[in-house]
Amino acid sequence: MTHSAAQTDSHPHQAADAATILALLAHELGVRTAQIASAVELLDGGATVPFIARYRKEATGGLDDTVLRNLEVRLLYVRELESRRAAILDSITQLGKLTPELEKDIRTADTKQRLEDLYAPYKPRRRTRAQIAREAGLEPLVDAILADAACTPAVLAQSYINTEAAINDAKTALDGARDILAERYAENANLLTDLRNYLWSTGLLYSKVAKG
Repeated sequence: MTHSAAQTDSHPHQAADAATILALLAHELGVRTAQIASAVELLDGGATVPFIARYRKEATGGLDDTVLRNLEVRLLYVRELESRRAAILDSITQLGKLTPELEKDIRTADTKQRLEDLYAPYKPRRRTRAQIAREAGLEPLVDAILADAACTPAVLAQSYINTEAAINDAKTALDGARDILAERYAENANLLTDLRNYLWSTGLLYSKVAKG
């Protein structure tokens, strides 16, 4: 199903408000929102984690050093995440390509990597080999190959030879088709997420002591 792009909004998208961030961090760390709010206020005021843990227990409800350090790291990450989320929404909106489905995916992305994967197809970039191949009319060749698993790609490619576009033979046409397909896969956010999850869950890390 094809969805029309969302209408461009002249108002910039806002990052999540402070209350939402505090509630999220409280949930992650398993403490009360009021405790997080007090600790964040102290951190924003320049207090260090050791100082807060030792001298501001009454303000934070007894948050210990470990929780405070985790809070400090996550607070920075979440704030950067929300800022980037708002910037990406604004950028895609200005392009006129923000569909309801894409906006939902961006708003629910919970990591920076997921955000960047979603944004990848819309980033300003230099002219790629895949773009050149599309301009040469090779995208239908990709679709035809994908639509028929029993086809012979080299035979299909014969119909896309175009000397005016520097597609002088079937091999060149297939090379262009590969470039288009590679870019499609590289910009498929869900595929990238699945592949990363697969590698993290099945990958093995080996190490050995170096000589010397």
